[in-house]
Amino acid sequence: MSVATMTSKGQITIPKDVRDDMRLTPGSKVWFVKIAPGHYRVVPRTGKIQDLFGILYRPGQRTLTIEEINEGIAEGGAASGMRGMRDDDEDADQ
Repeated sequence: MSVATMTSKGQITIPKDVRDDMRLTPGSKVWFVKIAPGHYRVVPRTGKIQDLFGILYRPGQRTLTIEEINEGIAEGGAASGMRGMRDDDEDADQ
């Protein structure tokens, strides 16, 4: 396992064996993909789209159907649209 230490400026040097394995060269970009609270996956941006396959996989989480995904999107959109609006009960009190 490779280890790196962050400087006071927030910089980290990626160890050579990791750079080589990820095929990083000077000027390469990397993505920090959040996979869970406090956990990230470092993905070289120089790769192909296929390299991203599986980055959202969560062990133990069941696969959602397209209907469930669409329902979640609709619910999220509705909740977002309602933010900042008062309940009818609050309006009646004032």
